[in-house]
Amino acid sequence: MTTKNSTPFTANDIPSQQGRRVLITGANSGIGFEAALELARKGAEVILPARSLDKANDAVARIRQSVPNAAVTPAILDLASLASVRAFAAFYTERSPGQTLDLLINNAGVMAVPRRELTVDGYERQFATNYLGPFLLTALLYPHMKQRHGARIVTVASGVSNQGKIEFDNLQSERVYSPMFGAYSQSKLADLIFQLELQRRLTAAGSPVLSTGAHPGYAITNLQTSGPAGVLPLGMRIAMTILKPLASQDAAHGALPTLYAAASPRATTGGYYGPNGFQELKGHPVPAKIAPLAKDLALAKRLWGETERLVGARFEL
Repeated sequence: MTTKNSTPFTANDIPSQQGRRVLITGANSGIGFEAALELARKGAEVILPARSLDKANDAVARIRQSVPNAAVTPAILDLASLASVRAFAAFYTERSPGQTLDLLINNAGVMAVPRRELTVDGYERQFATNYLGPFLLTALLYPHMKQRHGARIVTVASGVSNQGKIEFDNLQSERVYSPMFGAYSQSKLADLIFQLELQRRLTAAGSPVLSTGAHPGYAITNLQTSGPAGVLPLGMRIAMTILKPLASQDAAHGALPTLYAAASPRATTGGYYGPNGFQELKGHPVPAKIAPLAKDLALAKRLWGETERLVGARFEL
């Protein structure tokens, strides 16, 4: 964390990850790839699932260009499909039974899908990919988390969670679909609520595992370049074009809040981190603003229960 009397956190400040097993979703591109690269550079064994084996293998090859001896394993996972999440969890259980996972980073996501789309399970694509899939994945992999200090579950949210609201009568955008400040912001608020509620439940269960979170600010990745084009209001698109050179950062810098949440010894129980610059758009990791709705305990409890119903699984701690 950056204060007047401390040095800004950079990738060089990541402690050694030797002997640690890390799983990062969406690590074939963007901030997920940069996080995987830096953790591999520090000696972690990184499991890197993507929607296709070709994408996962490509990311593995790119990491090994920079870290020739990196311990990186490709796999297949499509978070928009609950069957795929279950299949991946079964694959992990068969490959690495017992408490074998030190760090889970729920990073993968989609943003501002122009038109409402439904997944194979009948759920709105952004809510399914950004929230339901990660919730189920975490529930299924939690038994494999090492129950010791240093183990962490990191959930990547977004600054637009502050504009989100949870509409239980419109969770799947069945009444109205708004790509960015409806479906996307709702899914990312749900991620933040999940991160905080998970920490409450971990604490109540006496688990040493930390639930932390982060958002990347305005990081230029394929999420921005391929997602919201054409679906934001014209005025906002003009503003983003003007702000981009001044208020954005590359994927490597956008990954720093995630890396802080994942590996910094100074990350706190339930901590949520983002950039320290104007409107949390760019800069070094510091504690980020938490949307007031994310602190609503009754909302969190209701969302947790509804999520278990939607994914068809209990999250047992």
